[in-house]
Amino acid sequence: MSETAAPAPATTPQEAHITSALGRRSVVLVGMMGAGKSTIGRRLAARLRLPFLDADIEIEAAAGMSIPDIFETHGEPHFRDGEARVIARLLDSGPAVIATGGGAFMREETRNRIRDKAISIWLQADVEIIMKRVRRRADRPLLQTEDPTATVSRLLEAREPVYRTADLIILSRDVPHDRIVDECIDALRARLCVGSPSAQPTTDGISVTP
Repeated sequence: MSETAAPAPATTPQEAHITSALGRRSVVLVGMMGAGKSTIGRRLAARLRLPFLDADIEIEAAAGMSIPDIFETHGEPHFRDGEARVIARLLDSGPAVIATGGGAFMREETRNRIRDKAISIWLQADVEIIMKRVRRRADRPLLQTEDPTATVSRLLEAREPVYRTADLIILSRDVPHDRIVDECIDALRARLCVGSPSAQPTTDGISVTP
């Protein structure tokens, strides 16, 4: 169920070089709910002329039910098992830009697959940004708690050390989406086409892990 890339300007040499350097690998976006993985992923896929795949949509299609219904009917462990299988399948179908659910990267098996078959980008968002984007959504099973903000804070504290192992880190913040996409393109080019990556963050919201 890949999405056709939306109309985009003619591919630049920089974007063509990135796609060529990827080969059969995908670009996988990881991070918390509300970080912008789907929104940025669609635009990034259009720029790179690659299919866009949303793992959550693929999970729902495979299960024949919504993610909240999967959680309610079968529980989170069942969902996580199915999520791992779906992401493995998507990685095998590459290259593509893949948006993953917030907990997917926490599973070691999935991280290893992503490391082998993709370049990972952590869209790093703070609690304030996340809550601003998700508080109106009623379809987040992990936020069905008395204090969603505290829940997000706990999840972020537990997950950040793992997210930080992604290949690239882009700061998700309140700027135009195309600016974030530009930063993803610049970081991918530095990682794939220029040479040795640097672990130092830059002032434009990008950092690259070794």
